[in-house]
Amino acid sequence: GVEATEFSVYVEPDGSVAIAGAFGTLATVPGLVSPGSEHAVQLSYDQVTGQVKLYVDEVLATGANAGVASFSGNVNPWVVGATSEGSTQGTADGTANYLDGSVDSFAVYDAALTPAQVAEAKAAGARFGVSPGVTDRLVAACEAEDLPLLGGIATVGEAMGLLERGYDVAKFFPAEANGGAPALKSFAGPLPQMAFCPTGGVSLANAPAYLALPNVLCVGGSWVADPKLARAGRWDEIEALARTASQLNR
Repeated sequence: GVEATEFSVYVEPDGSVAIAGAFGTLATVPGLVSPGSEHAVQLSYDQVTGQVKLYVDEVLATGANAGVASFSGNVNPWVVGATSEGSTQGTADGTANYLDGSVDSFAVYDAALTPAQVAEAKAAGARFGVSPGVTDRLVAACEAEDLPLLGGIATVGEAMGLLERGYDVAKFFPAEANGGAPALKSFAGPLPQMAFCPTGGVSLANAPAYLALPNVLCVGGSWVADPKLARAGRWDEIEALARTASQLNR
């Protein structure tokens, strides 16, 4: 792995997309981005193995030195939208001749988002998928791969959309930011046939409030397997956290 002071993704003048750490480029894929056009660039990052995969327009980059790299040990901020390695504010400073452009939006998710990632997960042996939200393309991809999906919703309307497609279990995300247990309790009236797995802000302290609801099957929380503990190999502490979580009453 690479111990780095920053992790950056940038586009070079020839349209190459690169993933870089402080000590150099980890992976470069040439000619992916066309000047004057819009593209969606996505990364998947395994916090335990440190593996990074690069997707452009929902396709996993392939080829020599392609978009799969090892990047472990990074605990510092990512740089997004900078125009040179020396720029951390997204403004040109003349130290490198990177492609001039702009970032329209940026988001971080903890699950598969694209049809390509769904196919990759199924091929790797996944028995079901979990997503922070749902789109028609994502749901269709899971159905095409015969991969059960726990899709994320935040509103009654989004839950109704899943019901229309035959799904009666969903992830409520981000749970605490969307009103927590009281909000999810109110879903039970209009949607008695729908069950939920709340995640996002759920902790050992507030999990019992969710588990007491009739429309909650289970809860999810990162406290059970903290990535820092996993990277450090402190499996006994993770086991203790899991045991405590398993004793929560429903």
